[in-house]
Amino acid sequence: MSVLDTPVDAKIPDIGLESPPLSLSEMAWRRFRRHKLAIASSFLLLFLILFTFGGALIYSEADANFNDTTKRLQAPTAEHPFGTDTIGRDILARTIYGGQISILIGLTAVIVQVVVGVIIGAISGYYGGWLDSLLMRITEAILTIPTLFLLLVMAKFFSGKVPDLNFFGRTFSGSVVVIILIIGLTSWPRLARIVRAEFLALKENDFILAARATGTSNTQIMFKHILPNTVAPIVVTATLSVAGAIIFEAYISFLGMGVQPPTATWGNMITGATTYIEYAPWLWFFPGVLILLTVLSINFVGDGLRDALDPRSRPE
Repeated sequence: MSVLDTPVDAKIPDIGLESPPLSLSEMAWRRFRRHKLAIASSFLLLFLILFTFGGALIYSEADANFNDTTKRLQAPTAEHPFGTDTIGRDILARTIYGGQISILIGLTAVIVQVVVGVIIGAISGYYGGWLDSLLMRITEAILTIPTLFLLLVMAKFFSGKVPDLNFFGRTFSGSVVVIILIIGLTSWPRLARIVRAEFLALKENDFILAARATGTSNTQIMFKHILPNTVAPIVVTATLSVAGAIIFEAYISFLGMGVQPPTATWGNMITGATTYIEYAPWLWFFPGVLILLTVLSINFVGDGLRDALDPRSRPE
């Protein structure tokens, strides 16, 4: 019987063909998909970002700052879905613009943290010796200082000393810059220690020794050969640090030493609700819930990334 006479429904024999190996990105995606909470949190985080930044297309900053004392402390209605505050400002509009500042503070503070932490950790881990000892003693000294206490002291010291900023048509109080720098410059030590440990483990590998033998400069070895292999812990640490930065901003803003008016954040919105906790719960409920959802979603996404980027995990 010829090949043409083979029935259509005949089974094709297995000749041992194997599927091509998965790339690193495909394996990471498979691991991440197994983390159901991380997937759900990714959609929730996307929604929160659309709410805070997309909401600016519906409400202007003038709407967020407009006050009408005849409508002060109104409960949620169709006109004001989140209610109004003590001077008649719309809570929904203020949570939109306050969320922008809270999220931007978290992101930019982490950028500062990553830049400082990676540079110090890389230099310390690669060169070692007295330089490693000096940088690690400085790192340990900063770690011994309570972060919240340092934030409060520095925020109080720089309060009112930085002028307001105009950026993309918006006015930001100078305290925003102060809070970003304080959070970023006090949160790098843990990341620096992680990067240092990775550099210590990788710098004696064969591919690094080969790079040295070919005359590659130390800077190129550090940032082109070793650093790309430490991206996974850096990404996970930075992701989780965004949530921490948002919480710290809420702490000090709640205590009255953070971002100052006219700039709204979720933290200083809760501050104005402290005397109306029982009588006007909408003042603290909506910004509080947004902080909670944002921090939880970022933490779950960070957990998913940690599992996805762990080379010891196996995709199913």
